[in-house]
Amino acid sequence: MPANPFHIARSALVAGSSLLLIIGMAACRQSYDPPAITASNSYLVIDGFINTGQLSVTTFNLNRTRNLNDSTTIGIPELHAKFSIVGKHGDVYPLTDAANTGIYSSNQLNLDTTQQYSITITTADGRKYSSDAVPCKHSPPIDSISWRQPGDLTIYATTHDPTGNARFYRYDYTETWQHNAELIAAWTLVNNQIAVADSTDENWYCWSSAQSTNVLITTSVALGQDLISAFPLITIPLGDPRAAVEYSILVRQYVLTEDAYNYWNLIEKTSQNVGTLFDLQPTQLISNIHCITNPSEPVIGYLTASSVAQRRLFIPDSVLTGWINPISPPGCHLSTAPYSFDIFPTYPVSDTSVAPYYFSGSDMILAPRSCLDCRYQGGTRIKPSFWH
Repeated sequence: MPANPFHIARSALVAGSSLLLIIGMAACRQSYDPPAITASNSYLVIDGFINTGQLSVTTFNLNRTRNLNDSTTIGIPELHAKFSIVGKHGDVYPLTDAANTGIYSSNQLNLDTTQQYSITITTADGRKYSSDAVPCKHSPPIDSISWRQPGDLTIYATTHDPTGNARFYRYDYTETWQHNAELIAAWTLVNNQIAVADSTDENWYCWSSAQSTNVLITTSVALGQDLISAFPLITIPLGDPRAAVEYSILVRQYVLTEDAYNYWNLIEKTSQNVGTLFDLQPTQLISNIHCITNPSEPVIGYLTASSVAQRRLFIPDSVLTGWINPISPPGCHLSTAPYSFDIFPTYPVSDTSVAPYYFSGSDMILAPRSCLDCRYQGGTRIKPSFWH
């Protein structure tokens, strides 16, 4: 997903607060709590869009910004809100927070893309929010997802709209990668007994996933045709473990209105330049979502409605040039313990940081569990359904 505007708002507050603290200390060395820290600022962050594809589910994440002196390091989920999509002709489509996490989702919808749509939100404490009505934009297919190397690996998106109606584009992606254990053992431990590893308990290969966090927008307005050619999405540094075995990326493409593009462009610039007096402040983000009960309350987020085009790319390490597969975690130092097969399958080693690697004569060779089990690197052993 794109960079969360809440983090941007907080970063701007951090910059201003830090400067005020320095001035206060230099002048009289007295403790100073700037208003940005002590003020009770709890702004609603609305992250999502109306998905206008056929039989598509619309999902929004509702959070509250936090103050700088709060102990939590993430946004505060907005729970028990009444959330609806409203059509220009009066149709209402509710979204529910089934998991009680602040993530609200609709049923599968077939929205009339000739209509305009808005959202309404009533929070548990009675505050009401409503957006402007927005048109439904259509995303053309993604023509290709490509990559370039040697050195760092950069992935690009290319698309075009022959109707010339798109012009403003936003992207996000989910990356998934396979990572293997540094050492592969034929043995495993089951209830602290030595057993032959099989497909049910082998821990040699895992998969991890991550969502994009940067704002990825581009436009073809300055061009003679509505064409986006090789727009860079992500650069993976040479030797990064994500591409050490096989890497996959699912790219999603949305079309924005010009106003929405300008909003995300401001978000992008703010996130890149936080730290000076000239940074854009959160209140300068002109949202099309408004607080009805308190019109002066800022709302962070911008509503759009678009279909989604998506495309997946796989990159095995065998096609990369000079990619160094790093040892992660490092330090796979082997040790030896005498072992008599008369006691098999008993495992007599009390050190829980090691496990059987192989047997050599009357010795059992031990290796760190972190080198034998890919889960120590994170991820899961469950193979993704899309993995080939």
